[in-house]
Amino acid sequence: MKKIFAAVICLVFCMLFFLLSGKQKDNCTIIKFSLWGSQSEIAILKPLIEQFEQQNPDIKIQLLHIPQNYFQKLHLLYASNLAPDVVFINNYYLPKYVKADLLEDLTEFINKDDYFAKAVDNFTYNNKIYAVPRDVSNLVVYYNKDLFDEYKIPYPDRNWLMEDYLNISKKFAAKGIWGTSFETDMLFWLPYLMSNGASVLSDDGQKIMLNTKAAMDSLDFYASLANVYKVAPQKSDSASLTMAQLFLQQKMAMHISGRWLVPKYRSEAKFDWDIAPFPAGTKGSVVNIDASGYALSKNSKHKKEALRFIQFITSNESLTLLSKSGLIIPARKDTAYSKVFLDKSQKPFSSEIFLDTIKTGKVTPVNENYQKINDMLNTILEPLFLGKEKARNLLNNGL
Repeated sequence: MKKIFAAVICLVFCMLFFLLSGKQKDNCTIIKFSLWGSQSEIAILKPLIEQFEQQNPDIKIQLLHIPQNYFQKLHLLYASNLAPDVVFINNYYLPKYVKADLLEDLTEFINKDDYFAKAVDNFTYNNKIYAVPRDVSNLVVYYNKDLFDEYKIPYPDRNWLMEDYLNISKKFAAKGIWGTSFETDMLFWLPYLMSNGASVLSDDGQKIMLNTKAAMDSLDFYASLANVYKVAPQKSDSASLTMAQLFLQQKMAMHISGRWLVPKYRSEAKFDWDIAPFPAGTKGSVVNIDASGYALSKNSKHKKEALRFIQFITSNESLTLLSKSGLIIPARKDTAYSKVFLDKSQKPFSSEIFLDTIKTGKVTPVNENYQKINDMLNTILEPLFLGKEKARNLLNNGL
């Protein structure tokens, strides 16, 4: 415990020193920029930052990379009046920061026609836009084409149904291969609800909606993939391997996940693969649409300079560079529909499915307590995902 406490104190002092050094230097304005992300993502961003500084010699960007516990550490910076000028943020946390009056209204600086409407909607609160979108996030079905070919199972088509998805998963399970993935975080089971017309929260984010028949039936079906049909692995079955690792080892035929896995699968998969849309439920194929983007701290002393950087880092040119890696679905329509994103010389060959999914998907309803709700549901639904209870018993008693 003492070591942990000492490490936290050390981190705090390092961050304070880092941020307090953000004063004008050599007649340049220092813009503090915070973000999470992998080292490979930072490697892509650094040349962009250097390019911006060359084009704007009066500004220096001070990068604060927080790869773990990002929002907890960001809370500390705001509480200490040491907030970065430019803040990378997602739609889950935006309401909390807006309610606390920490972010600047950027509505007048955004041309909404440049972006997917659902990307902008993710950052709109009380009819004001508080972040410029960088990327859109949604879920698709990655599938191992070699395994499908080996067992003479037709590939998932773009109009497949939940029944087809289950039947294909059963065929692979009969061969000793996991048919599909199973993860208990809300992100991964939300599409099963949304595709049946259910949700965790009402569209305005103010009411929990899980005690509906559609929601409970959808949760029971999702849990049954691992506990009844045995087509997806429980934690005890995966031997501490992630779903991505099982997919890469060809122990799993289909993996439901997001665009962020494309660079990993491009570099590590030793087999042919592609993507398919999430299977349709009673209301079609509807997945949760999320977004990440750049916000401006309300107490920034250099807002004009910070805005110049935000406009640069969200330009078509900047997002094109990020798109080359396969890491993101660009929030800008011109970048998303470019040859770079839809490049047929690289996997997945069906990248347009990510864009079609935006059209059919639904913006995730959130509120300022979204993370607390997520944590609460992780606890309440644990017996369901372990196969010990039905959703109805847990949700009628727990909410």
